[in-house]
Amino acid sequence: MAQQHNLTGRRIAVLATDGVEQAELVQPRSAVEDAGASTALVSLRPGRIQAMNHDVEKGDTFAVDRVVGECSPGEFDALLLPGGTTNPDKLRQDESAVAFVRDFFATGKPVGVICHGPWTLVEADVVRGRTLTSYPSVRTDIRNAGGTVVDEEVVNDRGLVSSRNPRDLPAFCAKIVEEFAEGRHPVHPEGATASR
Repeated sequence: MAQQHNLTGRRIAVLATDGVEQAELVQPRSAVEDAGASTALVSLRPGRIQAMNHDVEKGDTFAVDRVVGECSPGEFDALLLPGGTTNPDKLRQDESAVAFVRDFFATGKPVGVICHGPWTLVEADVVRGRTLTSYPSVRTDIRNAGGTVVDEEVVNDRGLVSSRNPRDLPAFCAKIVEEFAEGRHPVHPEGATASR
C-alpha cells in the first residue's frame, strides 16, 4: 500500500496564465487538494485565464485568486508551475512573475514544474546546478542556463520536481504530494539563490 502524505494546512500557489495546458493545471491542483492542501491560482492580472488542450483547442477558463505582483512567497508552502507553450512564455516576460519564482526558490520550499514550465525557471536563473526534465523543446534552454537535463517521467532534485508532458501526470502528481508534504529543503547554492 502506498504511503499517504497529508498536506492539511499547506497552501499551494499555482502560477499560470492564458495558454496553460488544462490537464497540467487541473490534475496536479486536484492531487494536492485531495491530500488536504488549499490552492490559489496566481496569475498576471485578475479575472479568468484561458486554458488550452494540447495548445490547439480552447479548454475551460479558470478564476484567478491572486495577482502575482501582490503576492509573497511567504504566503505559500509550495509552488506549482504547469506548462502549455504560451503560458510559461508569457510568465517569463513578466517581471513580477519571474521575481516571484526567484524569491520562492530562495525560501527552499518545494516546487513542481511540468512540460514547458521550466522556461520561467530559466528566466529566473534557478536551474543552474540542478537536474530536471522538461518537454524536449525546452531542454537546450535548460542546458544553456546551467541545468542538467534527463529524459525521465519524473525527476526530484532537492524539492524541485519536474516532468516532461501530460503523459507523466500520474507520476508527477504523486511526487509533488510527497515533496510538498516533506517541506523545505536547503537553499541551492547556485544561480539566483546563491549567496551574494
